[in-house]
Amino acid sequence: MANASWVFTPKMKISPSISVFRSGFYSPEGISRRVSCASAVQGVDNLSPSQSQPSRLVGKGCKLVGCGSAVPALEVSNDDLSKIVETNDEWISVRTGIRNRRVLTGKDRMTELAVEASAKALEMAEVDPNDVDLVLLCTSTPDDLFGSAPQIQAALGCKGNPLAFDITAACSGFVLGLVSASCYIRAGGFKNVLVIGADALSRYVDWTDRGTCILFGDAAGAVLVQACDSEEDGLFGFDLHSDGEGNRHLNASIKENETEDSFGSNGSAMGFPPKSSSYSFVQMNGKEVFRFACRVVPQSIDIALEKAGMTRSSIDWLLLHQTSVESNMQANQRILDGVATRLEIPADRVISNLANYGNTSAASIPLALDEAVRGGKIKSGETIATAGFGAGLTWGSAIIRWN
Repeated sequence: MANASWVFTPKMKISPSISVFRSGFYSPEGISRRVSCASAVQGVDNLSPSQSQPSRLVGKGCKLVGCGSAVPALEVSNDDLSKIVETNDEWISVRTGIRNRRVLTGKDRMTELAVEASAKALEMAEVDPNDVDLVLLCTSTPDDLFGSAPQIQAALGCKGNPLAFDITAACSGFVLGLVSASCYIRAGGFKNVLVIGADALSRYVDWTDRGTCILFGDAAGAVLVQACDSEEDGLFGFDLHSDGEGNRHLNASIKENETEDSFGSNGSAMGFPPKSSSYSFVQMNGKEVFRFACRVVPQSIDIALEKAGMTRSSIDWLLLHQTSVESNMQANQRILDGVATRLEIPADRVISNLANYGNTSAASIPLALDEAVRGGKIKSGETIATAGFGAGLTWGSAIIRWN
């Protein structure tokens, strides 16, 4: 285990006055602290001062300066699905709003999509991979049980060994990643944080169950969150929650594999050694998830706005997780429409790409954001209300500005 000692050296006397930033973060005025870390990790001694984590000022703002996305080459239409399960294009599109989805095939990997999306985000932000201080991968479907973020860091060529780790919060993951990035920047002194939302739920879908296989697709999206002066701050307020009691409505639980006991009766006493296990297919109660989303999302956005000291009229765009549930007619679009109506946001100010990609879990928000930015819809300086919600159950919202 690496041994690390943290040293805080105030550069001046501590002032008793406190500043409250619009985002809800608190910082003592006049305090400028230097943060240094001495680590015993092998290879760190070989890093130059410019490659190691530099000392930075606490209390900075953060802004979104680059985005990117990637999807698998294979597009699966509703007509394609009708060849493997009892369904048709009209039945799917009327109930879900989905017409196509992208699916990984063969040896394709989720991390490859994440690397492609990240490279595009860095290119837009004009940030070299070696200047990235932290990589946050928001995913529920890593390529490795122990996490895939370090592999993405390596593939991008981040030679300074920046910290990289996974965040698991399903469809709320990307919002949680944004908030986590802002915390690392404001309190930890990081400058460039890469936040990735990527999932390959096609691996955990029962392709003989028309109630779930029609809903999901694979994708990746990424944003570069960068430190800035508080006047340029681009994350104004947020609201995050979870409710484990709702796990029964949406889950993919671990299960023992149904294999013959290779040890026979002599080796099965007291359940040892344990059988190998894997995750079940995605299980979802569509009606309950629909009710849950309609209830919590508008409330969460209102709370985030209140924390930001902003009103609904401040919102330029509404960008929700592109959810999909097999429920009542046009249930998914009604979630988007219902939230927009309650927040008094016109339909033409709601970002939606559900029809083209289905539910891509943690990737859905950054994927839709990237398309809207590159398509000229969302412009610099505009304010976005975004919210994710899904398995856990988890949900969260953030009021952000595109820079």
